[in-house]
Amino acid sequence: MMSAPLTDAQKKLNLLVGRWKGPEKVHPSPWDPQGGPALGVAENRLACGGFVVVQEYRQERGGKPNFEGHGVFRWDPQENCYTLNWYDSAGLPPSLFRGQFSGNQLSMICEMEDGKLRCSWEISGNRNKFRMEVGDGTNWQSMLEGEYNREG
Repeated sequence: MMSAPLTDAQKKLNLLVGRWKGPEKVHPSPWDPQGGPALGVAENRLACGGFVVVQEYRQERGGKPNFEGHGVFRWDPQENCYTLNWYDSAGLPPSLFRGQFSGNQLSMICEMEDGKLRCSWEISGNRNKFRMEVGDGTNWQSMLEGEYNREG
């Protein structure tokens, strides 16, 4: 079976590809009452003929591993949006984020039982600004901010 040609929406995921590393600011939240500085590394690669981007993420605090995550980004033509299936070391059930690109910024929301998570990646060349917020859809509180550089 031959691979189908990629659409422009699927090709847009190429913006995420690379090894991204940089400082993070963890804001106090129910998941981390103290907050503080961290180092984040995301390794994103194309998979399945370019139809998905697979992410391996790890965070260090105080020079020690603190958190790990695994994500799969894709374009869903039936829902006409990007999706991110997310699994992590917090031990919670998998999360499903949905969203869109606006220029070089991807914004996605995950609906949870007790609220929503909103993530955004703003990519400019070899710089990537990430933000994660928790809220009710109207009011948002910052959980994590990161500024990463693409390496290699």
